[in-house]
Amino acid sequence: MLQLEARPAPSKAMSLLSPVLALAITMLIGIAMFVLLGKDPVRALQIFFVEPLKNGYALSELALKATPLLLIALGLAVCFRSNIWNIGAEGQFIVGATAAGGMAMLAGPDTGGWMVVPVLLAGVAGGMAWAGIVAFLRDKANANEILVSLMLVYVATLLLGYFVYGPWKDPAGYNFPQTVRFAAGTQVPRLFTGLRVNIGSLLALVSVGVLWVFLFRTYAGFQLQVGGLAPAAARYAGFSSRRALWVALLVSGGMAGLAGALDVAGPQGQLTPYVPAGYGFAAIIVAFVGRLHPVGMVFSAVLMSLFYIGGELAQTRMGLPKSLTGVFQGLLLFTLLACDTLIAYRLRWRTTPARAVGAA
Repeated sequence: MLQLEARPAPSKAMSLLSPVLALAITMLIGIAMFVLLGKDPVRALQIFFVEPLKNGYALSELALKATPLLLIALGLAVCFRSNIWNIGAEGQFIVGATAAGGMAMLAGPDTGGWMVVPVLLAGVAGGMAWAGIVAFLRDKANANEILVSLMLVYVATLLLGYFVYGPWKDPAGYNFPQTVRFAAGTQVPRLFTGLRVNIGSLLALVSVGVLWVFLFRTYAGFQLQVGGLAPAAARYAGFSSRRALWVALLVSGGMAGLAGALDVAGPQGQLTPYVPAGYGFAAIIVAFVGRLHPVGMVFSAVLMSLFYIGGELAQTRMGLPKSLTGVFQGLLLFTLLACDTLIAYRLRWRTTPARAVGAA
């Protein structure tokens, strides 16, 4: 029979192979689901993993979808490596988008492209402020950051609803809950004519390099990681856990807020109740599939955006339910957790000795 046996030391090979194995298992389970639903599994897999890559427009949409996922995941990696569990990046994304939208509505038809900078900075500030609430309550009242950050997601959704249904509602919008279209000067510049991908993708790639340097080449990054891996050693070395808490949450909130600003000032062009897209929760999976490493999260963000776009295509072309995207995301997370067991353990086949005849 198969049994789990503890390894003498964690396996570096399995640490790298675990995400690949998890993806393979997710695909196999997905094939089984397609068969049970009476759909062609080959066609379904083609829609999920080939169609989003088939031409330049598809690749631009993939990059557009991966950008907020990557930005939020980079911020979450700072928190998770510091042993601070920010589960409410979705709320910070929403508040960042709301703050950026409020700034964008101050612009007029004659406002120049310089307005993009204040719009993005407003998004960063909004995300940081929302994460700052979590840091303050954890710092001053020892409140659990998991519960506080998660509950603030619902407050952020209500705050967005208040503005788009109330004072910011477009009076010429036929009573739809939406703001006016933002002026052209607030639109995030696109990289290519005719494609929606914008400079947000470049900002995300620059952020990858900056975070890599911060985590692995600076003393401040070293302090954060030591505090997460060994809190007692960090206290003995004189590292401030309070400072680490504030830095990690403010960086994470700022990155989520930037993602929200890029979303509303880019492809959306206005605020609506549909700003919450689940990016903040999906980015948690992106962070862990990418092993909390800046470069690894680039690939996992692209993979997760494949699930998003593939799910939308499967819904329209094959009549599959919209919830299929969430199913694939959840499957990937659970299979990854299962495969990660093989980092510290290995499977061994053991034969049970035959019982003696007449033995009790």
